[in-house]
Amino acid sequence: MDLTSLADFNAVALHGGFGPASRALDRPKATLSRRVAELEEDLGVRLIERGARRLRLTEEGLALHERTRGLMTEIQEAGEAVASHAPVPRGRLRISAPVVFAHVVLCQIAARFALSYPQVELEVIAEDRVSDPVEDGYDLVIRINPSHDEQLVGRRILSDERLVVASPTMSIPSVTASEADELQVPAVMLLAAPSGVLWNMRAEGGSVRVIKPMPVLRMSSLLMAREAVLQGVGAALLPRLLVEQDVQTGRLVCWGAEAGSPVEIWALYSSRRLLSAKVRAFMDMLKPDSVSL
Repeated sequence: MDLTSLADFNAVALHGGFGPASRALDRPKATLSRRVAELEEDLGVRLIERGARRLRLTEEGLALHERTRGLMTEIQEAGEAVASHAPVPRGRLRISAPVVFAHVVLCQIAARFALSYPQVELEVIAEDRVSDPVEDGYDLVIRINPSHDEQLVGRRILSDERLVVASPTMSIPSVTASEADELQVPAVMLLAAPSGVLWNMRAEGGSVRVIKPMPVLRMSSLLMAREAVLQGVGAALLPRLLVEQDVQTGRLVCWGAEAGSPVEIWALYSSRRLLSAKVRAFMDMLKPDSVSL
């Protein structure tokens, strides 16, 4: 019997339906339904009456729920008890992080961690591809605006935003909204950026201006794009964490921030693995109050 499917079944029974359980667990209803169906197939019995307006457990479903819900609670409590008394973090800890975040933020955190936990062999791999923690052998992955993935759990560690920046020698076109719908500016773009993309820039005062970047140079990384902007090649849309110091020192000028939702940075690990002492220790160093731009 698969314990994950059993836990999902008990959650559905406890919360009174797939919808309430989905909201309580923050997991897709379709996933819960599939897991319960797999459990029914494995046991060879029907556990939930389908088609009823309200959740109804079959006789077998009620018996299974009554006999296992206490056991599942004990298993969870046992795991939490063991984790809370874990030994000193030790062993190899492999982390994957986006290139910019790794260079700008994670280097300092990694150094502090190495000094605090000398028995841990820390490996930080800077890469912009979306890696799989299990298949690629990572204990922890850092992701930007991650899509929902039921195989991963974790927390948001930082919020960021993207800024339209340029060299002080380059001025933003001084045209009014009535003269042009879009501000056309020479720009440094990433290779992955689609053609014809527009930048919706929130300027001072809250007004939103539309910029049409005219690519004069395309680069394969944000770090390379920043260097080109510093040389005055063109404007670029870059993360605040990458260019904030340049803006503060006057090396770059910020024309405005990208309109829309903030960028979220998450630390995630596989839900199929217990949270080890070494991962927990590193997660503690990634708390929002200890991570700053």
